[in-house]
This record gives sequence, C-alpha cells and structure tokens, in this order.
Amino acid sequence: MATEQESAQHADAGAYDFAAIQDKWLPKWEELDLFRAGRPGDTRPRKYVLSMFPYPSGDLHMGHAEAFGFGDIAARYWRHQGFDVLHPIGWDSFGLPAENAAIKRGADPSAWTYANIDQQKRSFRRYAPSFDWSRELHTSDPEYYRWNQWLFLKMYEQGIAYRKAGLVNWCPVDQTVLANEQVVDGHCERCGAVVTKKALTQWYFRVTDYADRLLDDLNQLEGAWPSKVVSMQRNWIGRSTGADVEFAIEGRDAPIPVFTTRPDTLYGATFMVVAPDSELAAELVAGASDEVKTRFGDYLDSVRAESDIDRLSTDRPKTGVFLERYAINPINGERLPIWAADYVLADYGHGAIMAVPAHDQRDLDFARAFDLPVRVVVDTNQPVTGVIPVIPLDEHGVPMLPEDLPALDPVSTGIALTGEGRLINSGPLDGLSKSNAIRRSIEMLEERGLGRPAKNYRLRDWLISRQRYWGTPIPIIHCEHCGEVPVPESDLPVRLPDAAGLDLSPKGKSPLGAADDWVNVTCPSCGAPATRDTDTMDTFVDSSWYYLRYLNANDETRAFDPKEAEKWAPVDQYVGGVEHAILHLLYSRFFTKVLFDLGYLSFTEPFTSLLNQGMVLMDGSKMSKSKGNLVEFASELDAHGTDALRVTLAFAGPPEDDIDWADVSPVGSAKFLARAWRISGEVASSPDVEWKTGDPALRRITHRLLADAPHLAESFKFNVIVARLMELVNATRKAIDQGPGAGDAAVREAAEVTAMILDLFAPFTAEDMWERLGYEPSVALVPWRKPDRALLVEEQVTAIVQVDGKVRDRLEVSAKVTVEELEQLARASAAVARAVGEREIVNVIVRAPKLVNIATRG
Repeated sequence: MATEQESAQHADAGAYDFAAIQDKWLPKWEELDLFRAGRPGDTRPRKYVLSMFPYPSGDLHMGHAEAFGFGDIAARYWRHQGFDVLHPIGWDSFGLPAENAAIKRGADPSAWTYANIDQQKRSFRRYAPSFDWSRELHTSDPEYYRWNQWLFLKMYEQGIAYRKAGLVNWCPVDQTVLANEQVVDGHCERCGAVVTKKALTQWYFRVTDYADRLLDDLNQLEGAWPSKVVSMQRNWIGRSTGADVEFAIEGRDAPIPVFTTRPDTLYGATFMVVAPDSELAAELVAGASDEVKTRFGDYLDSVRAESDIDRLSTDRPKTGVFLERYAINPINGERLPIWAADYVLADYGHGAIMAVPAHDQRDLDFARAFDLPVRVVVDTNQPVTGVIPVIPLDEHGVPMLPEDLPALDPVSTGIALTGEGRLINSGPLDGLSKSNAIRRSIEMLEERGLGRPAKNYRLRDWLISRQRYWGTPIPIIHCEHCGEVPVPESDLPVRLPDAAGLDLSPKGKSPLGAADDWVNVTCPSCGAPATRDTDTMDTFVDSSWYYLRYLNANDETRAFDPKEAEKWAPVDQYVGGVEHAILHLLYSRFFTKVLFDLGYLSFTEPFTSLLNQGMVLMDGSKMSKSKGNLVEFASELDAHGTDALRVTLAFAGPPEDDIDWADVSPVGSAKFLARAWRISGEVASSPDVEWKTGDPALRRITHRLLADAPHLAESFKFNVIVARLMELVNATRKAIDQGPGAGDAAVREAAEVTAMILDLFAPFTAEDMWERLGYEPSVALVPWRKPDRALLVEEQVTAIVQVDGKVRDRLEVSAKVTVEELEQLARASAAVARAVGEREIVNVIVRAPKLVNIATRG
C-alpha cells in the first residue's frame, strides 16, 4: 500500500489514480472520526439509517456492495441535509452456516465466525460506508446474547414464551426444527431439504396473540414500504372471518369445533374431514376396527413424509381413510361420515373441516373420488343485487337466457360452484344472498348455542427452539420438583460452553446435552439437582431487536435505553433484500409491539421507510461458483476502485430492479469520475469568488440539480441523480474548454456542487475534489447548498406553428410546455386563425415544445 506522501504526489500529478486517492483518505477519515452519531451537545435533528446487517460467511459479495451502497447514499444525503445521522454496523453472527462450516473443517464455530468478520471489516473499510464504528456489535458476543435471554425471560413472565408438545417442521439434513416461515415450498429455506413432520416438545413465542395488530398496523406502512412486502405480510398473517361451529360426535362427550368462512353452506355439508396427523384423528380412530386402524396407520406414515405444500396442492389425487365415526350437522341434524385426509392440516383452524363438495373444489374432488354425496346449496345462476353478473355465452357467442343455462351439477362437470348466488336447499336460508345467509346462519347457531363468530389466521406461533450449538442458550432450568425455572437475571448471560470436546455434528438433539458440567446445575428455586435447557434460540431472535441495541451497543447494564430509543427510533430508513419480507420483518415488528406493551418503547413499528434492493446477476443468472459466473467484490474493487463500483451500482437503474453485471460498465464510471476530478484541479478562481458573477447558463444547470436532487434522493432515484451529475460535469467541461473559461465563478460553483453531491456515490473522489478546490475535509459534512430560485425559472423556447406546411406564427413558450398546452396556444393564435379561415382542421401534430403542424381541408 502506498504511503500517504506517495499517494499525495500521485494525486497532484494530474492523473486520476483511484488507489492513491483511497490510500490517502482512509487513514485521514479514521483519524477525524467523522461519522460518530449522538455526540454530546449536538443539537441537529436526528435520522436513523440502517442496512440489514450481514452474515459473516466468507468475504463481502456483490449483493452486499449494492445494499450497503444504497444505505450509505441515504446516510450521506441526510447528513448534507443537516441531520445527525446514526448509521451503525454489526454482524448477524450466530447460525447454522457457521456451525456447519466448522463441522466440515473440524474448527470452532466461534473462530470461523470471527475470522470472517475480520475479513468483512477490512472489505467494508475499503468500500467506505459512513458507519459509526463505535457501535459495532456481534450477535454471538455474550454481551449481546445476554439480552436475548433477558427478553426471553420478560416474554416468559407474560406468557408470550411457552413450551408445548406437538408436530413440528423437521429438516432431516440440518437435524433441527424450523419455524413455518422457514419452510419454502415444502423445503428448508437454508439447505433446500424436503421438510418432514416430527413430534417434539419445543419453545414458542405467542405471535398469534399479535396477529390482528400485525395485520392492521400494516396500514401505517402503506406508501412507505414496498407494496409487494406489505401484501406478502398480509397474506402470511392470512386473517379469515367466519364462525366456529360445534359438531357433536357420536360416541364422544365433547363436540368438535370447526372453523368455516362459509357457515351459510352448512346445509350443503355431506361429510367431515380431519387431519390425519392431528390428535383428534388419533382419538377417533381408536374406536375403529383393527382393519381401519391398520389402514390409518399406514396412511399416517405416508402423510408425515409429505410437505404441507404438497398436501394443499389442488392437482393431486385425493386420498383418505374413513374412520367409521359420524358427526352431527348442528343446523339440520344429519349424520356426516368422518374421514381422515391429507388435504386438511392439523394446525388449520381446529384440524377438522366440514366438507361442502358442491362449493369447494378440493371437497368436490374428494367426494367424487370416494362417491360421497354432493348437495348444491348456492344457485349461482340467480343474480345477486349489487353484484355484476357474469352472463355466459353459448358456442356462437350469444348471451344465454336463464332457461338455457346449464344445470347446477358439480358431480358431472367436476367443477365446484364457487360464484355468487342465492341460497337453495337450505331451509330458512333459501333466497338469501351470501352475506345475508352468513349473518343469519351465525345467528341461528348462536341461538342454539352451537356456534359463534370467529377469526382464523394462517399465521402460527413462532417456534424458536433449535437443536444446534451455535446460538443463544435458552435461559430455563428444568427441575424435577419445580418444573420450568427461569434463570435469575443476575446469572445472565448463560454462556455457551466451549465447543472443544463437543461433537457438533447434527444428530437430532442438541450438542449441548453432552456438556455435562454445563447442563447439570442446581435449581435456583429449591436447590435440588436440575438441568439446563439444551436448545438454542432461532437466530431470527437476534435480528428482531438489533436495531435497538445499536442505541446502547456498549451498555453492560441494559439491552437499550428507552430514552435513547425516544431520540433515535424507529429507524427512518431501512435497506435490505425482499427475501426478508416475511421472516425478519414480521418478527421484528412482533418484538417491537411486545416491547411497546412492556413499556420500553413509545412506538409500535420498527422501520418507518423500507427500501428493497434488487439482485446483482451475471448474464441473467444469480451468481455462483458452480455456474462459473461469479463476480467477486474484492476483485472489482481492485480493478476499478471503490467509487467506480459504487457509481456503477447507483447508475444501473432503480434500486429495486435487478442489475446484470454484464450490462453495466465500471470502466465508464471510472472515466466519468476522472473527468469530474480533473475539473476540480483546473478551477482557476478563489473560494471567495462571487458566484453570481458567473456564467448564467452553467449556473442554471447547477441550481436545477441542487433543487431536484433532494426529491430524487428521497424517492430513491439515485440513477437519475448520477445522470444529472454527468450532465453537470459535461457542461462544466464545456464551459472550461469553450468559454467562459476555468476562471469563471460558475465553473467553481459547479465543481463544488459536483463534489458535494458526488459524496453520496463516490466519497473518495469527492473528498479529493473538495481538497483540490481549497477546502478542509470533510465534504461529507458540508450543508446542502440552497438553490437560487431566480435561476430555476423555466427557459423560454420558440415554437413554430405551421398551417398546411406554411409557417404562420412563432410562439414564445416554456421549455416544459405540454402537448395539450401548446396545441391550445397555437389554436388561439390570431395569425393561425386567419390562415385556417373557414376550412376544417383535420389533423394537428404537436412536437412540444418546438413545433405545431395543423392540416386543413375545404
């Protein structure tokens, strides 16, 4: 690496040398400590800008370059706008990849993790994001995860953290359980293995208690979060309204509650289906014949090997086992045979459904497969007031009359009747529309004490137990006499035992169970021998509240200071990938609401504004070594420099769009930076020159950019700002080369504004330009220049108006005149009116702002 003196010599030699400039400014910035937030006495307004923290698996990659580049643009922009900006960094350093990598290499997960962190820190330093390094954190530090444990205990006190037995998602490769959100299309979201079900006793957070708030509070985020993310969260929570209906079971004392969104179709229920892997199915089959028990047992084994996605698929054959039991329809007293079938899930509603095959496609497919009755109770041929009917056409495209419509026969057509209509074959509900029938059927159920209004959710409680080593130990002690005993807060953190001597390979139970000295403890309550809980927490616990830890990253007495949260939080601008739209964001929102309820926070949403960056691709595909299309972050830095890389990513398009590295040009970005840098060395006027004496045309371009850039930055149109900077640099170059010359005040003003705005994208180049223009560092702290409003007045242009090809008038109009405005002005022209006379205008062609061509006849 070049010395500071050598670098300065290179920088002054007239050639743009990105390596020399980087070597020159990195140590100076570190010495100045420019980006420390919250200094005593700082009275500036505050902004909190945060990028989702990285996982330390190897070096930084191009995805990091994009995400942290965009986050840094936002942080630098708000500093220029006069804000004290908190822009911290840390590492999401617990988790399976580190543990699996350590197992593969025969290493300690801690050593592997912290070595990667050191490598990523070196790369971040070269990339120059404006982080407040004084708040750096690692979630695998005991100083951090003790507060995971503290938060767990607070939730345990409130009944939000609890332990229960049940069927859980099991990854056979990683040998650990998964939360529902970590199962993607039936596969483990981390390793891709097909997920199965396993009966285990596990720890959960009661997220479902917050389902309504998590759903309704999304209204606060409309317009500030990407609509796609808001929709994904709504769909995942999946609130349904309907009724809980009590079905009596022959030979069973207690009725079975069944949730349905369509209680109006109760008269159409012809059988019941229970989930084969539910406790209810096991109970019901216990009274069946040996033959049915055997058949059910075989069926259950096959079901447990299926994913939930497969089970819910509508295009697979329907299978099931009749349990030789009957339910009683509470609204008409009919006996309904009870079947176990895999298309019903144990954790949906109450694990049982009433099957209405005429009006539900999966129920119909099942009924046809097993020759079960189908009864139509909604006449979809009858129009409903307020609903626009879909009028069917015959084979000739002619609308069909009511008497010509096909008979309602789902059995023969194989298509369930799911449209709107009026109730039939439903006793007192006949003739009612769907909404009225739903309301009346619930009233009838309530009158009989057999049902009530209810809501159901797709969302399930968050399973946080993991049977792996590299995570936060759960702070519970199990005592034979006292049961579950929380670890006293004074004993936190419960530290992980040394990995040396432990077999970390996945084997279906936690490796911590083999750490005898760690596991075997004394019960804090009664003093009897006891054991620690050997599971660790899901690492999404770590990232659910880390934004608050940054506020007091070095405080050993508390997780965070509520007074600091009042000053800084919630996060004003959050940046990260859309792949976290459900998992991380949902859990972080949940934690924030819990902390609000506990009195630690005054707000209920953690992230005010969200920016999702796209992916960095190569030749249309996701980068990977196996595909041979990997573009390495470090090699791009070596080849083109930090600033060229950052400008390339910002200029490639809107941040949310994917970037194909094959289509962009860091070489072109480097050439642009060199042009800008050379201008700063050619400015011949002094810093105290009066700018108003400068060339008006160049000043107008400069001040339009000053005026437009804030809106562009706040709407994430970074590529447009870069394009406008290129325009300004070209205009400045032209002013130097073709007049009025390098000594003109407007040239200095343009160069200074270029350096200030360029700091958002290319901090090294911008800082060096600022010094060459005669100023002390740092340009990063320069207040945003105010545009001169007089220079923003729109330019006037001359528009030519032709009638039948002959020029009839010239109009002085705004350069931004619209097509409609220009046509109106042309028609209103007296000269044009005389030329048209009594003839008919047959065509008007407008090329705003310069031409109107009117064609006539007659």
